[in-house]
Amino acid sequence: MTKMAACVPEPPLRMSVLSEVTASSRHYVDRLFDPDPQKVLQGVVDMKNAVIGNNKQKANLIVLGAVPRLLYLLQQESSSTELKTECAVVLGSLSMGTENNVKSLLDCHIIPVLLQGLLSADIRFIEACLRCLRTIFTSPVTPVELLYTDAMVIPHLMLLLSRSIYSQEYICQIFAHCCKAPDHQTILFNHGVVQNIAHLLTSVSSKVRMQALKCFSVLAFDNPQVSMTLVNVLVDGELLPQIFVKMLQRDKPIEMQLTAAKCLTYMCRAGSIRTDDNCIVLRALPCLVRMCSKERLLEERVEGAETLAYLIEPDVELQRIASITDHLISMLADYFKYPSSVSAITDIKRQQETLHANIVETDTSGAIDESQCTAASLTFPLLQMTQQSHQLSPQTSEEELDHDLKHAHELRQAAFKLYASLGANDEDIRKKIIEAEHMMDRIVNGLSETSVKVRLAAVRCLHSLSRSVQQLRTSFQDHAVWKPLMKVLQNAPDDILVVASSTLCNLLLEFSPSKEPILESGAVELLCSLTLSENPALRVNGIWALMNMAFQADQKIKSDILRGLNTEQLFRLLSDSDVNVLMKTLGLLRNLLSTRPHIDQIMSTHGKHIMQAVTFILEGEHNIEVKEQTLCILANIADGTTAKDLIMTNDDILQKIKYYVGHSNLKLQLAAMFCIANLTWNEEEVVSPKGSQERQDKLREIGIVDILHKLSQSTDPNLCDKAKTALQQYFA
Repeated sequence: MTKMAACVPEPPLRMSVLSEVTASSRHYVDRLFDPDPQKVLQGVVDMKNAVIGNNKQKANLIVLGAVPRLLYLLQQESSSTELKTECAVVLGSLSMGTENNVKSLLDCHIIPVLLQGLLSADIRFIEACLRCLRTIFTSPVTPVELLYTDAMVIPHLMLLLSRSIYSQEYICQIFAHCCKAPDHQTILFNHGVVQNIAHLLTSVSSKVRMQALKCFSVLAFDNPQVSMTLVNVLVDGELLPQIFVKMLQRDKPIEMQLTAAKCLTYMCRAGSIRTDDNCIVLRALPCLVRMCSKERLLEERVEGAETLAYLIEPDVELQRIASITDHLISMLADYFKYPSSVSAITDIKRQQETLHANIVETDTSGAIDESQCTAASLTFPLLQMTQQSHQLSPQTSEEELDHDLKHAHELRQAAFKLYASLGANDEDIRKKIIEAEHMMDRIVNGLSETSVKVRLAAVRCLHSLSRSVQQLRTSFQDHAVWKPLMKVLQNAPDDILVVASSTLCNLLLEFSPSKEPILESGAVELLCSLTLSENPALRVNGIWALMNMAFQADQKIKSDILRGLNTEQLFRLLSDSDVNVLMKTLGLLRNLLSTRPHIDQIMSTHGKHIMQAVTFILEGEHNIEVKEQTLCILANIADGTTAKDLIMTNDDILQKIKYYVGHSNLKLQLAAMFCIANLTWNEEEVVSPKGSQERQDKLREIGIVDILHKLSQSTDPNLCDKAKTALQQYFA
């Protein structure tokens, strides 16, 4: 680590009036300037004893300028190691106060000073610096990038891992908290963090084992490179996954079980462990389900449910196993028994206060109003809350209310996430979820929660359940789910809009009873506006929903869609850089151009632009699926009565049809064959000025008939039949 220049802060400002600062606080700071080094040391020791557990004293000393002076003393070569160590201890204590305290320390550039202190040879001083750094880096107000500013810091921390058990604990904790992004994982991985902390999983210190385990969980998250390495790491002759499995045992601390399950989950999702491996199916999954039980702390239930949701999200077999493990679906219903508003919590605490008073005043017979007990316990499991996390005080502070609301929101969010993963693929599981107590009401209520995270999780749950045809026709209709969903779509962040619009796509399917009321509520305008979004996912969902809306729709709806999009926007979507947007736009055109009267009507007003778009795509560098969809649109146009002329009078398009019917790709051949079959159809035409005979003659002139004769001998039965059918039109 590069030697840093000494930071010599200015002496603290003397303020004439500090009403909140006591005389004794000033005395502590004044002693830091005593010319006698021994008195300075004693002053720092006394300051250390004064600030322990006293946030007001910490704030007073920070205001009086103790931090710059402590940092100054810590850096002076003339300061004894003992003084430097005590200064680091006091700074560590100050950092354990409020977030404002940490901000003040950061403003004084404490991190570079402490990192410089790690170059010392004295282990006690190093440990004091590491302890302070650990506390600062674990604060939410500290930018974790500060750890990576100097390229020599991480290698030096690796070297310090061998110095003591405390250094191992603190460094692992720093790594775990400062690994927030893929580039952080890469830096730590490239500096050998896996090899350097693997052996710590068998440390004699439970704290070291725990912090090392947390390191592995953040390193493995969504990182195939790290996960593929971890699966082959040996520690005392055992592979890491085997060690993680041992840490899942019920006699281990709950935090250890949860974190080990996380490690296995992340490795599984990254592809280094199979989803059917026993360590997942028989160990990690059951452990995470256990964490969801009401016997666990609220924080553990949240973490367990969210990790389990992530584990099973892509795998239907894990979803089925989880759904039948320990009555998980009904177990999650308890997550909704906590109130989610300030007024509800206040009312419940008032009930608790009344109940407490009644218990105190009860007579010798012990007679208590049973209805009060029942009401309080049903509305809010207070006893459980007391056992688990914190006791709800009748004298409710704003901070306590925020704490209770945070738990209520986190529980709802976790339950919705897990329900969404459970119901992602299996119809029977979806049915069980919806049949759970008040489930649809809970989802509908969740869509209007004050917490954005809860709303997002509720929409995800709704989206998962909306994949069920049966539920779209029953539960979704009974609860008029489309109403709150449309409200969510009016004004929401992009992450919610993406999932909500995906759900709307399902509600607009042809068989959904919600389709008609959604249309009447102004959905066309809303969806057209989504296609203008800079977010590709929103553009896809907007056009996808319009595509579903146009399927077998009447002429008015189709006209409304075309009017809402307008030609310019339609062309913009057809040239979109996102292939999914392009595919859904082609799907929309295909649905719009269905049934002859509609085809002729649309082509009479938009035909020129549509033909230009078709030509543009067929000439472009697009994949097989895009060109197949485009040829299918041409086949639909060829099925129109008057619309056929737009193809027959366009030699360029006819040549493209000829090219694709002779293409090497079967899908493109079949799609082009549909165009030819519709163009050669010889039914009597009254409206069109060009009859079937003229069309057949023109197709013969450009060589289509010769190609049909060849294809009638094709080894593909479908293509062979289509070619023979087209040829028959010439002899009918």
